[in-house]
Amino acid sequence: MATFDMRDERAEASAVATQAFDVVVIGGGPAGMAAALAAQKAGARVAIVEREQHLGGILRQCIHPGFGLSHFKQELTGPEYAQRFIDQVHATDIALFLNSMVLGIDSGEPTGATAVHTVTLMSPAGMLQLTGRAVVLAMGCRERTRSEIKIPGSRPAGVFTAGLAQRYINIENLKPGSRAVILGSGDIGLIMARRCTLEGISVEGVYELMPYANGLRRNVKNCLDDFGIPLHLSTTVTRVIGHDRVEAVEVSQVDEHLAPIAGTEHIVPCDTLLLSVGLIPENELSVAAGVELDPRTRGAVVDQSLQTGVPGIFACGNVLHVHDLADNVTTESERAGAAAATWALGGDGGASAAGTSCELMVSPAGIAGYALPGRITAAALTKLNFRVRRPVDAARVRILAGGEELLTGKVRPFKPSVMESFPLPAKVIQHALDLGVSEIVLSIDPVEEA
Repeated sequence: MATFDMRDERAEASAVATQAFDVVVIGGGPAGMAAALAAQKAGARVAIVEREQHLGGILRQCIHPGFGLSHFKQELTGPEYAQRFIDQVHATDIALFLNSMVLGIDSGEPTGATAVHTVTLMSPAGMLQLTGRAVVLAMGCRERTRSEIKIPGSRPAGVFTAGLAQRYINIENLKPGSRAVILGSGDIGLIMARRCTLEGISVEGVYELMPYANGLRRNVKNCLDDFGIPLHLSTTVTRVIGHDRVEAVEVSQVDEHLAPIAGTEHIVPCDTLLLSVGLIPENELSVAAGVELDPRTRGAVVDQSLQTGVPGIFACGNVLHVHDLADNVTTESERAGAAAATWALGGDGGASAAGTSCELMVSPAGIAGYALPGRITAAALTKLNFRVRRPVDAARVRILAGGEELLTGKVRPFKPSVMESFPLPAKVIQHALDLGVSEIVLSIDPVEEA
């Protein structure tokens, strides 16, 4: 009979293999690869940890065109865009840990001026520990599920998130159903309306809770209008009908408070319900590592260098805030990777080196849904990213501090589907500092037509 000895377990735990790097990137999608390449280019020893068996992330299943227009100056499909970065990664000495799940991030006591972070992961080779002076969080996001939006009714088969259905069709070569209803007009829902139609799946309609489409205008045109697929605004699914398999859904119109209107219910026969009802950044690891989250974005609070409140931990891509275009993810992630390398190699991530050190919070106001970065740590030119909470034909950006208007933008339209940016000059930040305030406000204010 075998005996269990605690000393043996402690010895085994202490024998966990450790590898040292300058920068450890968690996530091998478009954000992680761009960050890793930028860090490697800056002279850092870099590792990528990816839970899937392949690099590429979500782009592997996005076979539609529309990628690369700004970064590569040509239109690519998602797999083509991803492959450009995969090839670049393979041409470097970046260490890859694929099919590996990160269990946690521990930040030790600072050695000199910089703490050493330990990333513990379970890999095909067993448990490993990767150390680095900088960690880049690039885990992406996940889709909201039926349980998170609380659709009543039975629990039959045939209810999928739009992204899962996309994976089934484009990677697994599986057909999720033959007659579909799509709830939500986010870009993935619009794209899947077209994809299902091309695969011979009848799309009965796209139903959107809000009085406007949430996806890019080009996707509304290319994916719905061009295929004659109806878009029903201010309408939602109020019940799923079926026992073993979805047989129909009940849809209802909603009022200005987004509450279903009694008497507007009608039944739509279908065998499949696809949900495109929002994305949630995957920040469980971030929270466990002590990273503060913004309740509006559900991503990390970061400064201009995309560094979180935990020194040496950076965040980029959809784990930080949900982007509209992969090209924008790339641009942001390259900044994060370069800043992480600077930090790891003895710098400060590029923040205070660019201007006078400071500490200002950035808050959204008006119809701005969020403002990023949430912290300004240097009086240097800063690009503020934001989204509006509703579409508006005429509005302007206003930068406020201490009740004083410091800067205004041109009057123009804004849409929730488009991630916007606004340049904040160093002199404006310095003006706020001179006022003795601790906060800068980014306000998007509608303008009344004359």
